[in-house]
Amino acid sequence: MSETEKITINLGPVDLGRIDVLVDQGLYSNRTDLIRTAIRNQLDRHEPVIEAHAVRWSFVLGSERVTRTMLEKLREEGRQISLRVIGSLSLADDIDPDLARAAIKVIRVRGSFHAPKAVREALADRINPPHD
Repeated sequence: MSETEKITINLGPVDLGRIDVLVDQGLYSNRTDLIRTAIRNQLDRHEPVIEAHAVRWSFVLGSERVTRTMLEKLREEGRQISLRVIGSLSLADDIDPDLARAAIKVIRVRGSFHAPKAVREALADRINPPHD
């Protein structure tokens, strides 16, 4: 699994020109370097908001990997889990749709979510629902 996700943004010619001047002056190695730095600076600036959200809604901040064994134990206990992650959530490839529906109540991800296609389809109504 990749540690990064690719996104696409549209910028006007003036902003691109300004970025190119900073790259030409050696302040950044390329456009992507400047954009990543700008995003990180904004995220750092707003860190208190992100952390307050994580605490208020019991989000895991970082990376969470859910295994088949974890879900089987929950199912055996007759419990379901609510997965709330700011960062990256991945469900193991050996998790089947029936197990996922039996053990997962809701998935709320702010970042990237990776799961087998059949599991994603089985949980479609539980992934990032409007209210949970």
